[in-house]
Amino acid sequence: MQQRTGGVGLGLALLSAATFGTSGAFAGSLLEAGWTPGAAVTVRVVLAALVLTPVALVLLRGQLGRLRRDAGTVTVYGVAAVAGAQLCYFNAVQHLSVAVALLLEYSGALLVVGWLWLRHGQRPRALTVAGAAVAVAGLALVLDLFSGADLDPVGVLWGLGAAVGLATYFVLSAGKDDALPPLVVAWGGLAVGGVVLAGAGALGVLPLAAPRISVVLLDQEVSWLVPVLGLSLLAAVVAYVTGVIGARLLGAKIASFVGLTEVLFAVLFAWLLLGQGLTPWQLIGGLLVLCGIGLVQVDEMRSPGPDAPVAVLPGTAVASESAASEPARS
Repeated sequence: MQQRTGGVGLGLALLSAATFGTSGAFAGSLLEAGWTPGAAVTVRVVLAALVLTPVALVLLRGQLGRLRRDAGTVTVYGVAAVAGAQLCYFNAVQHLSVAVALLLEYSGALLVVGWLWLRHGQRPRALTVAGAAVAVAGLALVLDLFSGADLDPVGVLWGLGAAVGLATYFVLSAGKDDALPPLVVAWGGLAVGGVVLAGAGALGVLPLAAPRISVVLLDQEVSWLVPVLGLSLLAAVVAYVTGVIGARLLGAKIASFVGLTEVLFAVLFAWLLLGQGLTPWQLIGGLLVLCGIGLVQVDEMRSPGPDAPVAVLPGTAVASESAASEPARS
């Protein structure tokens, strides 16, 4: 049962990474049409929260007390994992190359390992350390990091802030003592994140410009609604819900390393949808990322710890004797 659960969790985590990976292609068409990054992500998050609201309310019928009890966790999830990670990343790319900003953000997987060590005494074993090193090296190749890196200290701080947001996403997503169903956690986080992003836009912290004109996607001129719906339904609704379920089944550590494949999917979709080519070094880097994830997975299977997956049914409330991943969600 545990092996089957891990397989389902891995599949859902990969689906989450793949759907998150489509955001670059969808957002790219909007940015080319004059949208600001802040406008694209705010519309994405707010619309996704609205889509999930009816289903979330049905799941919470007669049980709003559960939402009030876990309001703190959901608020942290929305502020840090949804809004905070986005704001920090977009500020990072104002000072750094996109490659460096992404590498810093995805160092969040290492922060998850550090959190489990410091908070729960799960000292990383040699195989996990080796897997992390291989995965980070592969990620650097995928992002073509060595072609030139601008390390503005302010940008680095913003990038590390994005890493904290990503780590928070995976730790809170994997919380097995959280009585809220995964879909409700995703909805609550998106709703809180949407409010924060909209507020940042209203205060001028996050520039919002969204011209409603035709955009180019797949070499075709389409309505701006097409990439907006793709960002909201595929890269947010599907991505966040499957990500929360996958993290609960796999645990925060493995889920965070599987999340690195989002960069691989993003590069792949940029190639398929936008015609951006892949270099041999990027392909080698992708293989290294997969090898690194495999090493961490093997390490967890050899000696399951408190963060190991438990047998649960996706979409239901999860209960476990272990609280390894619970801090008090990427």
